[in-house]
Amino acid sequence: MSTDVAATAVRNASFAEIADAIRQAQSIVVLSHVRPDGDAFGSQIALALSLKQLGKEVTVWNEDGILEKYAFLPGVEMLTTPPTEPETFDLGIALDTATRPRLGLAGDAARAPKWINMDHHLSNPRYGDLVHIDAHAPATGQILFEFFRSCGWPIDPEIAENLFVAISTDTGSFQYPNTTARTFVIGAELLKCGVDLGRVSRLLYESYPRRRVELLRELLGTMRFEAEGQVASFSLSLKAASELGVLPEDNEGLIDHLRAIDGVVVAVFFEELSDGKVRISLRSKTEAADVSAICQSFGGGGHKLAAGARVRGTLPEVEERVLEAVCDVVNSHS
Repeated sequence: MSTDVAATAVRNASFAEIADAIRQAQSIVVLSHVRPDGDAFGSQIALALSLKQLGKEVTVWNEDGILEKYAFLPGVEMLTTPPTEPETFDLGIALDTATRPRLGLAGDAARAPKWINMDHHLSNPRYGDLVHIDAHAPATGQILFEFFRSCGWPIDPEIAENLFVAISTDTGSFQYPNTTARTFVIGAELLKCGVDLGRVSRLLYESYPRRRVELLRELLGTMRFEAEGQVASFSLSLKAASELGVLPEDNEGLIDHLRAIDGVVVAVFFEELSDGKVRISLRSKTEAADVSAICQSFGGGGHKLAAGARVRGTLPEVEERVLEAVCDVVNSHS
């Protein structure tokens, strides 16, 4: 997405306005963020399947392609990596992506006269022509469910499974504080639409490759505590990642092992990248320790309880800077 194609919206577009823009377009590209998770994939594929039912020409891109963990999703064959040369569409839709640069190479390759931005990140600067941001929704998949129901669009078993994966993964299997009563109602509705809960849960949470467990063992060996045990962190160096042969997707959710420790308020995961930056992921147990604000100070963003950023510097340098900022916030509220 080039910087000259999308205005900055100041209000939330209604579902009716978004549906009208979709009806007027024939070729549509659906994008989501780099380092995708279940909400990104589930939302992209669910919307793409729905658009195909409307007779639209749908393209689904993600810079990372499909991850091994989510290869079971119905309709996954629709999702590909972006081409090297830009392509033009009638409409572009960005899902679950807090900032435009997070669309990565997919955003660079897509050209469209109008862009829709649907997301649940409070830090989203509202890029796009039609924007619908619901920071109270625990997942973009929940926003899409409400959108489909509002439009009267059918939710078949394949769409339902993708929406369920989107919501389940972004709520920690319906455990995180962002989970609402409405989220449980929607989960039940998706089961009624044909989701096999046992199968999906097994594939999501009980089918990890052995290398992921080896990675966890490595990470726990680097574990450290700050602020009298209120801040816990671990780190993954490029050298360790190479030796273990892990994939980027293998570390998804491992930070929860730190967050689950009694007395820990904020958990931090540092991942050394090949471009001279360090990827940081932060999780908090209380909104008083707002990790989104911390990550914004390092050029990132997210939610109050879950956020991230990419910080230039060596692994030890970034660890020191970020942990100092985290400890300052935690100590000020303890």
